[in-house]
Amino acid sequence: MTVATVESSAEQEIRDVLDSFLKTVSSKDVEAIMDFYASEVVAFDAIAALQFKGAKAYGDHWRQCLSMCDELSLEASDIHIATAGDLATSHYLHRCAGVDDKGEEQACWMRATVIWRRQDGGWKIIHDHYSAPFDPESGQALMGLSP
Repeated sequence: MTVATVESSAEQEIRDVLDSFLKTVSSKDVEAIMDFYASEVVAFDAIAALQFKGAKAYGDHWRQCLSMCDELSLEASDIHIATAGDLATSHYLHRCAGVDDKGEEQACWMRATVIWRRQDGGWKIIHDHYSAPFDPESGQALMGLSP
């Protein structure tokens, strides 16, 4: 197997895991979601705190976020993946849509960067970073942008 074949295989593995991750998040099953993360994950989520250190802290944050909507759907667009041995990076545009208690969809596009490490027979997220661009003059997040 050549280096290019191994890297291509690893890239496809990441794409498959990412697809599974997005479906799992839509199920709102926090324990299943956290199976995608390494125990030592450090996350820079777009809301609530500058960072979350460790799976327990990030799992607690996931629970809080998922309690805000009845239904949830996720989409990834413009996915880029690079692999090198047991490490991989991915970045993509991420659409998160939820239905609020009034039955109205609330959705926005964010930017996502994820760092993966192959461990325990699969790929685990060791770092993720979700962000929204902002207008420096007003200080407001630009949540209405789309690709």
